[in-house]
Amino acid sequence: MVVPSNRPRLGIMALDKMKMGLICILAYICFLIPLHQAQLPSATISDLSFKNMDFAMKLYRKISSYNDKNIFFSPLSISTSFGALLMASDGVTREELLKGLNLEQLETANEPELIPRLFQLLHENITQNGSLKLEDGMALFVHPHFEVEKNFENQIKTFFDADIKTVDFTDTEASVKFINEYVKKKTEDKVTEIISSLDAQTQLMLINTIFFQGAWELPFNPNFTQSNPFYIDNYNVVQVPTMYKEDRFYMTDDVTLGAKVLKLPYKEGVSMLILLPNKGIDYTVIDDQISARKFLTWVRKLQKTKLEVKMPKFKMEQSYSLHHILPDMGMPSIFSNSANLTRLSKGGAIKVSEVLHKAVIDVDETGTTAATVTAIGITPYSLPPTFTINRPFFFFIYHEDTNTLLFMGRVTDPTKN
Repeated sequence: MVVPSNRPRLGIMALDKMKMGLICILAYICFLIPLHQAQLPSATISDLSFKNMDFAMKLYRKISSYNDKNIFFSPLSISTSFGALLMASDGVTREELLKGLNLEQLETANEPELIPRLFQLLHENITQNGSLKLEDGMALFVHPHFEVEKNFENQIKTFFDADIKTVDFTDTEASVKFINEYVKKKTEDKVTEIISSLDAQTQLMLINTIFFQGAWELPFNPNFTQSNPFYIDNYNVVQVPTMYKEDRFYMTDDVTLGAKVLKLPYKEGVSMLILLPNKGIDYTVIDDQISARKFLTWVRKLQKTKLEVKMPKFKMEQSYSLHHILPDMGMPSIFSNSANLTRLSKGGAIKVSEVLHKAVIDVDETGTTAATVTAIGITPYSLPPTFTINRPFFFFIYHEDTNTLLFMGRVTDPTKN
């Protein structure tokens, strides 16, 4: 995995008229450069889920420190891809990855395959009943002359169900077409282009894709959607299409944080958790306090209550160059000439050149184009309290059984993509 001066770009086509869809692409572009089993593990998938969530919160804070704009990414996609790279690393590089990913407490000398096995079990648990529309996959594209260690090849196939494809990267046009066609097929035509160009020196590419499409369990009636103000801050107000729903929802208050929490369930065991700072509370103050432990506390304290919910429609497409962010989170060596990836290949010194992450979300009334759920109104005896999302808020999309954080984000301006 190595680096030329001209970095290839990665792209993804916009969602095609999807009512609620999420796509995340995490790609590692690598180039060679000379540098002169069956038993369940002792830890559980809940442990891994918690560690992944804490890493996600730390990554969010790092991204947030760079700007005050909308944020959206997939913690699961990033953690899974680095879980695979963890098997390729050794020495200081491996130690940095374990610490940076918050996984060092799960590492044991007598169970070297513990962490990848946990990732495998987590994936199986999330998708076990087949009803959840979560398409995720990993692929390793390798140049014919690049020798991947057999043990690493077996591990990435076993634990991450990765496809390994031979690609002659010197024919850049054919390689781009082949990779894009592969990804298009794996994502059922939802992603039609992931890369637009390649460097002829590319030797290896690792790609992880996650696509989620969910229908609201309690869909909003589009006839009730109307333009309402959204207060970006004390000085900026925008008009945004705002959805309305009156029903019984799960919510709670975090008094110490100064925020309210609302759960909006999708079908098939996935929900969106919305964290809305109280009026007068700056969301940047909350940035530093959200954590995995906080998240689990919110989930435990949710109580069903009659509510009027007013929520803005929004779309986001966010891209991040994680190779500029992760070194500041304690993982510098994997991107440097001192990288130790000898478990991946012993044929030459290699490093990771780029980590590109792209995420897309589209939220509206129904959840999906195929949703045919009939909205049932509730006639209240008295006016219910209102949960009005008209100022910056946080959202988390998670798998309920495992508390696995699939996606997370922040909306500061719902009119901006």
